[in-house]
Amino acid sequence: MARIPKRLVGPALIATGPTTVYTVPALTKTIIRQIHISNPSASPVTFTLSVGADAAGTRLWSTYSIPAAAAGVTDSVRDIFMYLIMDAAEILTVSAGTNNILDITITGDEIVLG
Repeated sequence: MARIPKRLVGPALIATGPTTVYTVPALTKTIIRQIHISNPSASPVTFTLSVGADAAGTRLWSTYSIPAAAAGVTDSVRDIFMYLIMDAAEILTVSAGTNNILDITITGDEIVLG
């Protein structure tokens, strides 16, 4: 089984509607290790991330607020570290409270089975 560290998503802007940003390839397991989100705007923006189709029961973060970028604000860029195992054909969906403001990059490992 080959383990391949890689950038899985982005950098990409997040739309307002739930959007599939990653699908685990066939015969593969994926481990999500880091989600990097930045808000370069002057207003806070909410962020939602789901494993699977977006629904209350699939959300890891639901309307999680990312602060505005401003003088003295240090957390308008968030690095979320995790160890999330996903199976073949599972999806990650994201959405934002304001269209095309938040920027997301997701890194992890793909493990090719067989």
